[in-house]
Amino acid sequence: MKSIARISVLCIILLFSYYSLAQADILEKLEEIAVVDQKVMMPMRDGVRLATDIYRPKTNEKVPIIFSRTPYNFNSWGDGEQRTRTAQRAYDAVKRGYAYVVQNERGRYYSEGEWDILGVPLTDGFDAFSWMKDQSWSNGKIGTIGCSSTAEWQMAVAALDHPSHAAMVPQAYGAGVGRVGDFFEQGNWYRGGVEQMLFFSWLYAVEHDKFKPRIPAGATQEDLIRISRFYDLAPENPRVDMAEALSHLPIQDILQNINGKREVFDKMVRRKPNDPDWYKGGLYHDDMGFGVPSFWFASWYDVSISPNLALFNHVRNNAEDAEVRDNQYMVIAPVLHCRYTRATENTMVGDRNVGDARLNYDEQIYAWFDWWLKGETTDFKEKTPRVQYYTMGSNKWQASEQWPPENTELVTYYLNSGGDANTMYGDGELTTAMPSKDNPDSFVYDPMNPVKSYGGNVCCTGNAVQGGAFDQRIMETRNDILVYTTNVLKEGVEVTGFIESTLYVSSDVKDTDFTIKLIDVYPDGTAYNLDETIQRARFREGYDKEVFMKKGDVYKIDLTPMATSNYFKKGHRIRIEISSSNFPRFARNLNTGGNNYDESEGVIATNSIHHSKKYPSHIKLPIKQD
Repeated sequence: MKSIARISVLCIILLFSYYSLAQADILEKLEEIAVVDQKVMMPMRDGVRLATDIYRPKTNEKVPIIFSRTPYNFNSWGDGEQRTRTAQRAYDAVKRGYAYVVQNERGRYYSEGEWDILGVPLTDGFDAFSWMKDQSWSNGKIGTIGCSSTAEWQMAVAALDHPSHAAMVPQAYGAGVGRVGDFFEQGNWYRGGVEQMLFFSWLYAVEHDKFKPRIPAGATQEDLIRISRFYDLAPENPRVDMAEALSHLPIQDILQNINGKREVFDKMVRRKPNDPDWYKGGLYHDDMGFGVPSFWFASWYDVSISPNLALFNHVRNNAEDAEVRDNQYMVIAPVLHCRYTRATENTMVGDRNVGDARLNYDEQIYAWFDWWLKGETTDFKEKTPRVQYYTMGSNKWQASEQWPPENTELVTYYLNSGGDANTMYGDGELTTAMPSKDNPDSFVYDPMNPVKSYGGNVCCTGNAVQGGAFDQRIMETRNDILVYTTNVLKEGVEVTGFIESTLYVSSDVKDTDFTIKLIDVYPDGTAYNLDETIQRARFREGYDKEVFMKKGDVYKIDLTPMATSNYFKKGHRIRIEISSSNFPRFARNLNTGGNNYDESEGVIATNSIHHSKKYPSHIKLPIKQD
């Protein structure tokens, strides 16, 4: 055991040494080609100053700017992969003739002020653009880039249409999407009116305490550079078993229970899906304008693929400026959250090998920026399809001028059974023929024993959920999961686009949830999940009101669309699962009809899915036509 411990310690030392050497090497290379100006305290209109690092080419010519604004730590002193990445990104930009500017949101690390999620107020982004365009070395053109929380603020700021905000590259940007069409995700806090628990975990990991050490007001740039070499201001929260932590009830006390910071969480956990406060912060909503050409990056196993695609379509169809409408491009990769560049010759997403999913991301992104920020004539439009999407199963990149592709047709598949679709061993069928007789399938949903999340389209949940595709048969032996499967496919079928789902349901409780999952079943029985969604019954008529169920009555529920591009090969089968929980990806419904967030005890529900001519529960699959 002592030998193992020594080896482990040695591995850690070697890892830190590797990062230190890599960081020193890239910083040295960067300083050879760049003017480095760190801890510039950029003033906002209310006097708050935001810590900013600037790397620009050693030239007397004016240069365009690539701007990254983030809540994450980019202090270049000390060890850490994140900081090495920041230096590498700066080097890549500077060698191509760009200034690279990275800034912390207010209240984060060396930036002054109080932090709120998505870096509000929106005026901070606008003010940063104004400051940068006025610098003597700037050509006045600014492009924004970033993934996840470094991307999510960009959409709402794009609605302000600053004249210098010339282009953007938002990647995995779902937490910045508020309300778009039928989606009331409110920054990934909700799906179908159900809390997504990723922010419970994320806020524990990243939120700074209000009692954190603070730099004295008026500190000089020289002081800040000096002390940043010794004091990182990065919190190191105690490790938590998030799988256990997220099981605590009531959910409003989850962070308190693990000694986490609660200020932002406490106000958000009580908000309903259409609360007015969602429309006062940094989220983008579909009643806002949009003024920036954008190169969007999404992925099939990210937490909000459907809302992300819906936003792309919204901007293409509704931006006021025709040039903006015509300059929206999209890449959809078969990876997890922000894992674009980690695709390999054999890309694994969970346990599924989806083949060679590599793409020349940097080449395309810089061609995009060269066009909009340098004014160069590039071949971006000639070489870059409007939508580049990866089809799993056939394992290839494809192209389309729109989303979904124009040559897809929605085909309806109906749920059917003899009343015993429980588990993979039941008689649930998925067929294009409508059932004639209603043989409802029922199951017992106990919120104290919810269906566990197994793989899926997730991020940021610590050890609670591992994202990606995994064999769902291990779950399909549960009696509270209904399974509906097609016959063996005689020919291959490509499903590419939005998947619509309509269920006719009844229950013996006032309120409950309904989940659905789309699955590719291989000839050997392996069942890989593709996408999933959920709907809280009380919000079935809209998120501006709550309508409870009556025992025995049948209700129509339209779930928010799923999305994928998957080729179901000959010999495979198409399957859906239905249940009432997918925990802890989604908070469990305690079935009482109460607030849910402040409740500790639930009631057991008996839920039923109906399927007949009168109650045609179904899904609509977008099948690509030859």
